[in-house]
Amino acid sequence: MIEKKNIALCIVFTILTCGIYTLFWVFSLAEDVNTVDARPNATSGGLVLLFTILTCGIYGWYWLYTSGDRLDALRAGRGRAEGHLGILFLLLSIFGFGVISYAIMQLELNEYAAA
Repeated sequence: MIEKKNIALCIVFTILTCGIYTLFWVFSLAEDVNTVDARPNATSGGLVLLFTILTCGIYGWYWLYTSGDRLDALRAGRGRAEGHLGILFLLLSIFGFGVISYAIMQLELNEYAAA
């Protein structure tokens, strides 16, 4: 079961800790996406962090794109309008707005936490 998180507090903590809280938030998001999607060989939150650090952020872009696609597939399975979250997350992150990608992803995951 995933935990519903307050998006505003996550953003405030990210700002107050100069981005260090983002590491925990990404770990948590990766674990929550894996829990909701229930894919057996999905990359764990710890490995997402490690690969992102080792590749200087490039793996983080890949992870955002694939997580967005996974969330789109879950939306379609629930009968909701399918968007292009993967592309949105990737573009926001490339242009320096990764926190917005995380916030949108958290918004999507909060809907699954409530269900």
